[in-house]
Amino acid sequence: MFKTSQFRKIVSAIIYFTATLTFLSINNASADGNQVNFALTDNAGHWFDTGSVVAGNRSIAIASPGVRINFSGNSNTVHTRTSLIYPTGAAGMPFNTDPKKGGDSLTLTTPGLYVFTCSIHPYMFGAVIVDDPTTSGLDLGSSLSLVNGITVPSSSDLATRLLRTFFIATNPANWQNYASSTPWHITYPDVDVRVDIGVVNLPAVLNARYGNDINLATLANPATPAVGEIWVATQFETTSGKSKPGTVSAIDGSSWQVTRKVALPAIQMNNPHNMWTDKNQSVIYVTQWFDKKLTVYDRQTGALIRNVSVGEAPAHVMTLTDSDRIHITNNGDTRTDSVMELTPFATKVLRRVDIGRGNPHAHWMSHDGKTMVTPNVITGDTTQYNFKTNKIEAILPSGTRPFSHPLATGMMPDASKYYVANLLDSTITVVDMKTHHVIKNINLIEHYDPVSGAISGPVGALPIQTPVSPDGKNMVTANTLTGTITIIDTRPNLATTDEVVAMLSCDPGCHGVQYGAKKGGGYYAYVSSKFSNRMLVVDPDPNGDGDPSDAKIVGKVGLFSANTTQKDASITGNPGMGGQGILPIPVVYNGWVQNLPASWSNQLTPAQRNPIE
Repeated sequence: MFKTSQFRKIVSAIIYFTATLTFLSINNASADGNQVNFALTDNAGHWFDTGSVVAGNRSIAIASPGVRINFSGNSNTVHTRTSLIYPTGAAGMPFNTDPKKGGDSLTLTTPGLYVFTCSIHPYMFGAVIVDDPTTSGLDLGSSLSLVNGITVPSSSDLATRLLRTFFIATNPANWQNYASSTPWHITYPDVDVRVDIGVVNLPAVLNARYGNDINLATLANPATPAVGEIWVATQFETTSGKSKPGTVSAIDGSSWQVTRKVALPAIQMNNPHNMWTDKNQSVIYVTQWFDKKLTVYDRQTGALIRNVSVGEAPAHVMTLTDSDRIHITNNGDTRTDSVMELTPFATKVLRRVDIGRGNPHAHWMSHDGKTMVTPNVITGDTTQYNFKTNKIEAILPSGTRPFSHPLATGMMPDASKYYVANLLDSTITVVDMKTHHVIKNINLIEHYDPVSGAISGPVGALPIQTPVSPDGKNMVTANTLTGTITIIDTRPNLATTDEVVAMLSCDPGCHGVQYGAKKGGGYYAYVSSKFSNRMLVVDPDPNGDGDPSDAKIVGKVGLFSANTTQKDASITGNPGMGGQGILPIPVVYNGWVQNLPASWSNQLTPAQRNPIE
């Protein structure tokens, strides 16, 4: 399939010359003509921005060996400049900086593909191909290394899957649009590239492996309604009245229609990422991940209540069940006291909670208001903190590699165990909360061959959100690279305990998961994706026998506006895109569900009101 000939080499040389001139021209060239400038921005898809649009992409450049790469800050928060992928053995690699707003530079001398990301916001991508002008085809390198230590041939499935993800993430026109009736088409640069097996045509390989012009599935509502509503952080949607992206979208659980879009242009709400609510379910707390703010608005009207500074890149927010106090993780803050505690309704910042590490992301709180667990992104570990003693109980390694990138947590409803999703390790660490030791690491890519791409069982590469069901019987994980949903059996004392028992299809950038109540009993798990504008509704136990191995998708709901959708600003772009945080109302997790007012509690079954009794 990939054999070359002399004729092929000549054609490749012509394509290379054309590409150099017209496809990936060096932006903002310096006097020596070999410089690339990336501005790190808050703008969806164009996070590493060269300022030049090439085939819909503003995040890739080509240069010759010795190129100087300059990173400048044009964002409301801090970012790292981290080499995610690079040619194996490349000089100066891996490259990594602390979170900052200022500029950085480095020089690339080894030919090959370099992909940069931000460790705080790990779907931000910028790429440089350093090309040897004496060879045909654009050089990707014969083997590529990832920052987590994995090395694969550049023609491998893992390498091309990552490359495909790059071209989807950095071009909004390549996102899955369920508001359109046209097939999903991904635009790739029509160039030849040099990999370990020779010179190949890039789009030909990607299309052969993953397809293109794919007919998207028809949207369909679940047969059984949900209790209440579902709020989704449609983080990439743009609106009138502000320069920053992001809305929060409400879906009615009975009609499955989008009833409201909250953009809050008066405060320039910037990349709303994750949400929670108070015990009465009357307000929505939402973090602005590319900023410093926690925003509070009225759930029924969408009206702004307050906008509070909490720290760099606030990521997730939850409340304590016993006091309703709010806790926010400052994902960009390198200080050890990087979890902020606020009064209910965020009227006052009370203190910084010292977890012994910086850069926490998606934390979780126990049912009794006693314990918080955090995934600490940059240090590759996890903290268990006791609010009753105000002490750290344990800090444990998370994942199996030095750069595992722990990103999200889930907890059993009785606080016996918690789980940590390790993004770059593709594992889930299981921790015993009483003895403070790691029970196991669940390998989500055990059944995946990174070279051939063969899949022999459930697979979940680059896992993100992974909550445990309110009744403690299953855990649903969103896996961004493979676009899959994995289901883990969390029931204790079984042969399948903490094993992956099912896999479902998801969309590109599969990201957000939360559980909500299904009308009449049981639960739905709602799943959203960054590069798609639909929400999947998963029934983790369709026949109600407690066994999640038969989990299935029962609904596919659009996140874009309808004519009846109430809005505080007009939608101008990326309709319904960027789904990340999810908040079902009412909150039905153990500890919170018992505090619901009667108006919500009366809509639940006895088992839903007390999920582990």
